[in-house]
Amino acid sequence: MSATPEPAQSPVDSTVVQVILAVALGHFLNDLMQSLIPAAYPLLKSNLALNFSQVGLITFVFQGTASVLQPLVGLYTDRRPLPYAMSAGMASTGIGLVLLSRADSFGLVLMAVACIGLGSSIFHPEASRIARLAAGMRPGFAQSLFQVGGNAGSALGPLAAAFVVMQRGQLSIEWFAAVALAGMALLWGVGRWYVAVGAARAHARKSRARSATPLPATTVRLGIILLILLMLSKFVYSVSLSSYFTFYLIEQYGLSVGQSQLCLFIFLASVAVGTIIGGPIGDRIGRRRVILWSILGILPLTLMVPWLPLVPSVIAVSLAGLILASAFPAMVVYAQDLMPQSTGMVAGLLFGLAFGIAALGAAGLGVLADHWGIVTVYRICAFLPLLGLVAFLLPNPRD
Repeated sequence: MSATPEPAQSPVDSTVVQVILAVALGHFLNDLMQSLIPAAYPLLKSNLALNFSQVGLITFVFQGTASVLQPLVGLYTDRRPLPYAMSAGMASTGIGLVLLSRADSFGLVLMAVACIGLGSSIFHPEASRIARLAAGMRPGFAQSLFQVGGNAGSALGPLAAAFVVMQRGQLSIEWFAAVALAGMALLWGVGRWYVAVGAARAHARKSRARSATPLPATTVRLGIILLILLMLSKFVYSVSLSSYFTFYLIEQYGLSVGQSQLCLFIFLASVAVGTIIGGPIGDRIGRRRVILWSILGILPLTLMVPWLPLVPSVIAVSLAGLILASAFPAMVVYAQDLMPQSTGMVAGLLFGLAFGIAALGAAGLGVLADHWGIVTVYRICAFLPLLGLVAFLLPNPRD
């Protein structure tokens, strides 16, 4: 007598790796271009005679533009998908790079980075929504793969600045507009997949989410509030490194600009590794555990960093970046589990908060660095992971 065959997996639950890889590559190209902004800070600071407060304001405008618009874009595309919006975001970023390459005043720099921030606000929520849609039963894997594309792009930005922009000057930034054209073509293809296949898949997902028993509103609110507090800890410390680590290394250890950029690359490469492991581990052991471990696990490292010699300091910072980065994929999927019918809005909210917190953090840290010195700033930031204690209060949604 033959055994009863197991039911076939629903097409909605299958993992479309090609689409996830495509949006991850798009994220790589997007963040490679955007990472040229902080990587080029030493050059812009010198060319335009900027102070640390103005450097912080550049980050504030770039990150702030992205943070305000991302939740709105995500909310809109949850209801009325825009399959080709990601290509439009790439176009805005490319225009911003051309403007930045030719900016001869602080005002023009702010205008350029605002265009780049607009591109980010369009790209991130829609790309994260598509990654979740293509994930099937592996949302942590998909979110990690998507985010590691961005981290890899951010890690290569300092190298591009060190070996291209620093060698050939500010005008060479516009060469990277060709990257935006490549991204537009790639993401146009993803838009075509959505029209042909993804729209029906999204409809089936929403029908399933509507039929499931929703989590209590108090659980959802508590989870989101605690995630915001955890993101405050994570992203203020992260932006202290992405925006000011090169200046810290130059002042504290007497490194050249090129040497400091290589150290920044090591840190950002470690962040990429942490991102790729965070999501799959969350799929196995639960998102809450990953968040708790990653936020609190860096505290001993951050407390040591300001007091270590050069090589141990770079190693400690890189380890802290690896551990801390494992949290964000888990945070995004955790929040999407809380609100499964609004995955684009949730992604836009978290990415927007990430950019907004980083914007305010960069501006505030710049003011502190001008008044108290960059070394003192790092001694203060070392205590930020203590906010991670609130992770113990995170509720347990369905994993």
